[in-house]
Amino acid sequence: MAVPEQIRKQFMEYITLQAFDDQYIDRQEEKKILEVGVKNGISVEEGLSLIRQVASEKGLVVERDAEDRAKDFLEKAAQDGKVDKKEFENAVALFKNASKGKVPEPEIKKRLKAMMEENAWKAKEGGLFGSNWYSAI
Repeated sequence: MAVPEQIRKQFMEYITLQAFDDQYIDRQEEKKILEVGVKNGISVEEGLSLIRQVASEKGLVVERDAEDRAKDFLEKAAQDGKVDKKEFENAVALFKNASKGKVPEPEIKKRLKAMMEENAWKAKEGGLFGSNWYSAI
């Protein structure tokens, strides 16, 4: 069933309103937005699409997209089976940049470490002059 255009416009205004103060849509806000959309007959998939459309038009940051970018980067870095410190730091910088600094760096590192563990990607640390950078997170 197609959603009436008026409801779509109202939903898009609601998305804009949710990110009005900080230009950032975190996971909790995203879930709240999607719940409102479902109550108005908008599917989760369409709701996600509309969130991304509004974010693109208004220059908003969607936390999920920032995480996905960092995950894609780590996945490419881990093709040899391991992620080294420089690659990890590059992923942190990518996430920080994509989220426009809204997520603190220590939180980014924790999230990326959890992401690596979920995907069984190993960290390259130690060695003769190496450090335990990954273990320290």
